[in-house]
Amino acid sequence: MCATSAPAWEVHSLVRQYAIGTGRTSQCGRICFNGRKVNLSHVFAGQNVGVTQVGERVWLVTFMRYDLGYFDDETCRLEPIKNPFDPKVMS
Repeated sequence: MCATSAPAWEVHSLVRQYAIGTGRTSQCGRICFNGRKVNLSHVFAGQNVGVTQVGERVWLVTFMRYDLGYFDDETCRLEPIKNPFDPKVMS
């Protein structure tokens, strides 16, 4: 079980349908969002991440300047975005 000492998420409304939230992940690398747990990764344990609403029920998780992935508020499963550091084949 993951104990969380993370503060409650602060949600700042930018426009009516979009919001940005910031907060710290738990010690096991998950965020609690609207009472639901979203697992990120243990590598983000204790780090600040951002959450931005990009659709009616879809949220984007960001670490520093990097978008990590999306989750919906029904499943709360993070779907990763393509890795920007993947090697590229030069032709």
